[in-house]
Amino acid sequence: MTLERLLDPALRVATAGTLAASGYIHARLYADGYRFIHIVGPLFLVQASVSFAVAALLLIGMPPLLSVAAGGVALGALGGFAASRTVGVFGFTEHGLQPAPQALLSLLAEAGTLLLLAVRQASVTRRRRAARPPLRPPVWDRVTLHTPPK
Repeated sequence: MTLERLLDPALRVATAGTLAASGYIHARLYADGYRFIHIVGPLFLVQASVSFAVAALLLIGMPPLLSVAAGGVALGALGGFAASRTVGVFGFTEHGLQPAPQALLSLLAEAGTLLLLAVRQASVTRRRRAARPPLRPPVWDRVTLHTPPK
């Protein structure tokens, strides 16, 4: 097997793993007390559920729409993290990397998801470019530059 054939399944499994890790962290935070936070608590449960669902689907295959969904889940979690530390989310704010170590682990898992998706997209783009037929040479290269004999 070539490296290209091994890279795609490895990236799918790794992406599913980082999404599942993010989902697990959010599920634990929900169970450990975030469920009592109005609106934000249920959002943690939704994020965990969607992360697990997308991770499970990634193990089956990785069509482009599923890649977009995985990126959206990771970006949404990172956006919520940033908002909760700056302007607040529905009146809920946190500071720094609290709760420790879940905040840092969640950041790493979500950033890892985005990095793995970027690597996979670069790999797919490279493969598609390599599969294209070569372009015809420009017209000016094929034209003779001298006049025909009389």
